Amino acid sequence: MTLSRRSVLATGAAGTLTLTAGCLGFVLGNEPLEFDADQAAPADGALENTGYSEETATQETLERTEEIGGVERDFEASIWTSTYLKTVDYGGQTRDGSAFAAVSVPGMEVVGQSVNPLDEMSNKELLEQFLSEVDGEHGDVRDIQHENSFSLEILDDSRDVDTFVGTTDLEGESIDVEIKITSFDHESDLLVLLGVFPETLTEESANVELLMESAEHPVEN
Repeated sequence: MTLSRRSVLATGAAGTLTLTAGCLGFVLGNEPLEFDADQAAPADGALENTGYSEETATQETLERTEEIGGVERDFEASIWTSTYLKTVDYGGQTRDGSAFAAVSVPGMEVVGQSVNPLDEMSNKELLEQFLSEVDGEHGDVRDIQHENSFSLEILDDSRDVDTFVGTTDLEGESIDVEIKITSFDHESDLLVLLGVFPETLTEESANVELLMESAEHPVEN
């Protein structure tokens, strides 16, 4: 039983959970309620023009227990994560030095209550949550600081983008990196788009913005 991004329960007068969509197992607490996200990804043309190539496109399951109507119920969310790498010349070597990720998390709402733990996260918190998806050859990024904010036209609307800077290790060398991230709701999913690249590769800043602007959701396979 999979229900995508819909409110499926009502609360009865006595405060009990009432069946409205045939999810008897969930109402009785015998099985989780499942939500699915649609994949988000940069357009193929933008990937070709910027030199990025797909590394992975995976679905993972987030499990969560939340109190609804005074009783605890289990939820499962299917999350899409698509990652892309670009080989760059840095320090006299060719490396996977720039990376981009598109994450799609289903809107998880029951009786008007969100059970999505990411809903209230800031871009900084989402960055810490998903940065490991785009590390490439980098180690952990540390000393992350907010640098500026601006807007881009993405999926037919103006979206806020935050730029952060941090420090990481590449082949044992400490380097400064720039990170761009935006997050917004689209078609009942929460989308997170982010890119990371060595700060000295200034052309990659524009490339990451192009990938963001080209984002498609849902992806038509």
